[in-house]
Amino acid sequence: MFHIVFDSHGADLLNAAMDMDEALDGEVILIQDDYSVGPIQDLFSDEGLAERKKWWNEIRQEFSEPLIEKSDSVKLAKILQRMREEEFDQIWIWVASNVRDVSGYFWLINQLKEFSGRIYLLSLNNLPFINEKGNVFYPLSLAEIPAREFVKARKLARPVSPAEFETDPDEWYRLGSENRNLRLLEGGKKIVQQSDDYYDKQILHFVQPAFQKIQRTVHQILSKSTEKLNETFLIWRLKQLVASGLVEQQGETIRLVVKAADEVDSIEVDG
Repeated sequence: MFHIVFDSHGADLLNAAMDMDEALDGEVILIQDDYSVGPIQDLFSDEGLAERKKWWNEIRQEFSEPLIEKSDSVKLAKILQRMREEEFDQIWIWVASNVRDVSGYFWLINQLKEFSGRIYLLSLNNLPFINEKGNVFYPLSLAEIPAREFVKARKLARPVSPAEFETDPDEWYRLGSENRNLRLLEGGKKIVQQSDDYYDKQILHFVQPAFQKIQRTVHQILSKSTEKLNETFLIWRLKQLVASGLVEQQGETIRLVVKAADEVDSIEVDG
């Protein structure tokens, strides 16, 4: 059995849960790319892959971040080959209620139709769980679920239906045809796309009039936002705001140039 997840910490928790329930035993596969941001047009072609890699390289190199050399496509190809060789193997896809997981699901499901009946979905959308304090909560990511709760969650696995195999790939191609770089989850599996500058006004509200470390500002935005924003994309947008003159940078610190809140509300930002 293969467990496919889109959350590195969630992958660690799922591995820990296997020690609690042998019914979960399998190989955890982490999809490393975040398909909620960046170009996805013609992504199953060499040209589309090259365009996406170029986009990520431009963003990551700006911050000297390491690049992911092993592509998800290569990793998935090996899994699919093993699925063809072992006719009783299954793939379980774990999808929490966030845009990264759902975008990853749409990318993945396009490539699994030949295994219909052996592909299972564990959708955590609107499902209650118990946290470490014993309180009920609704997780937005696998990383928020205690390892013991994965044992309960696995009972919710269901086969991906033939209807989903027909319609969900179309959703991926619709998103690709719109040719935008930022995707948002409106609920369930409904994704909409916005321009690159969609979050800029929200970001500006977290930038202080006094100089503050970039990472502290980023942490505040990520911790208080209801959206699961991609951190690299967020830092890139901060850099665009510096380039536009709305934010000033000195070394690893930034401050807001426009100080009044009503001025920020009236700002028009460029993508």
